[in-house]
Amino acid sequence: MSKPLARYKDDEDLDKMLKDQDRPEDPMLAFIKKKSKVKNGAKVKEEPKYKGPAPPPNRYNIMPGYRWDGVDRSNGFEKTLFSKISDKKATDHQAFKWSTEDM
Repeated sequence: MSKPLARYKDDEDLDKMLKDQDRPEDPMLAFIKKKSKVKNGAKVKEEPKYKGPAPPPNRYNIMPGYRWDGVDRSNGFEKTLFSKISDKKATDHQAFKWSTEDM
């Protein structure tokens, strides 16, 4: 009601309203409805989820599924990186305990 009668092509509200409309003659409508679900009033695309054993940890915490199949094709860099980080934390913790032992 508060919008002017004349609306132009660069009107963002009109553009969003037209994009959100579902048209029955659209051939992709069934596919879009199957793949999307409504959450909090906004359409959210639902992507396939991983349903297998726990994947190995990676530095980005990416779960396998839509973009990654969960296979570790690296040369072992991440495994050595994680082991060095945990060894350093353990060494620092032990050094702290040893230095404050008699206090």
